[in-house]
Amino acid sequence: MKFRPPILTALLFATAAALPILVRAQTPGVGLNAIHEKLTLERPITLQIAPDGSGRRFLAQQTGKIRILPKDEGSASGDAVFLDLSDRNMAEKDFEEGLIGFAFHRDFATNRKFYVCYSQQGPKRSVVSEFQASTGDSSRADPATERILLEIPQPDWNHNSGNLVFGPQDGCLYISVGDGGLKNGVFQQPQNLTRWNGKLLRIDPTAPAEGHRNYSIPKDNPFLDNPVACPEIWALGLRNPWGSWIDAETGVFWLADVGQDLWEEINHIERGKNYGWDFREGAHDFLFRREYMSLLNLKSDPPRGTAFADPIFEYSHAEGLSITGGFVYRGDGIPSLKGCYIYGDWKFGTVWALDYDLKSKKTISNRVLYRPEDNNNEKMNPTAFCPDEKGEVIMLNWDGRMFRLKTK
Repeated sequence: MKFRPPILTALLFATAAALPILVRAQTPGVGLNAIHEKLTLERPITLQIAPDGSGRRFLAQQTGKIRILPKDEGSASGDAVFLDLSDRNMAEKDFEEGLIGFAFHRDFATNRKFYVCYSQQGPKRSVVSEFQASTGDSSRADPATERILLEIPQPDWNHNSGNLVFGPQDGCLYISVGDGGLKNGVFQQPQNLTRWNGKLLRIDPTAPAEGHRNYSIPKDNPFLDNPVACPEIWALGLRNPWGSWIDAETGVFWLADVGQDLWEEINHIERGKNYGWDFREGAHDFLFRREYMSLLNLKSDPPRGTAFADPIFEYSHAEGLSITGGFVYRGDGIPSLKGCYIYGDWKFGTVWALDYDLKSKKTISNRVLYRPEDNNNEKMNPTAFCPDEKGEVIMLNWDGRMFRLKTK
């Protein structure tokens, strides 16, 4: 059972009572329809559309395989294995270890390059690697082309993250890295600029390598001139980011960060900003840290001059316990959701559409699209919300099922 000091429990109930009405607003006529039901899938973590005009759907499974799904969503056959890393020693505890990130290079059609992040043991680490599709057969990856870019030390099996996303404008690879595991920020890494953990990293993997690196550091990275900082760092103060998305229309970087005791948060990531963990959880002081440091008669305040960026939206643990980030909907199938950020909660199974005004920086609404208690208590544990080749929403579920968000 998750430990909560009495003061945190009291605050949780007070927060639940004060929840804004907009959290409970519901969108009628929208539901989840199962797809690819005849395929046996295992722990899907992301669906990526090949940027080569083919419209092919590539499904990454945490167990180590990347599969190309059949175009017929009702077919029992026709899928193919693109890459298989399942024979590698990836997981001590497979709940958060394994194949945890996958992204195509935007020039995949010509350079055949794609990128993955996966766990390795002995020592425990996250590996970010470049692969290429086989020459003359883009339906098969060539394992011999692996080029390791980063090996990120991980002190424990959880909070590794590993989401990968390419910037649509700058062509750089962004790598989400969790704080290293356990709880309460015990490893003290997200605020430490000499460590990659608890950060969003930014590299250019296709530019000429620099020194001992198999990649280059973009010249506008914010800590490039800091002699003690890792130059790959783009932003810091993250706990367990799960769900990163750069909206091509606005350039806004959306990132969901899983909380611990009270708050789940959605951030707009900006260059060099500090998102607060483990001094803060969401937009609030992380009370466990303050109480614990007080017991040790130690200061718990951040260094003088430290500025934290607030999340653009948060919800309490009365509404959910583990956020799963998604993307900004730009499809045509559900016009009422155009421009909304689609996301959910892994533990409670709720799916929302956040309508956020970028100019005023205010939430217009946060509509419920799906809630298990309104649907015969069907258990849902969404692991990702991904756009298909037409920009429509596909939800991946922990148990291997896939769903399409559609009007009823």
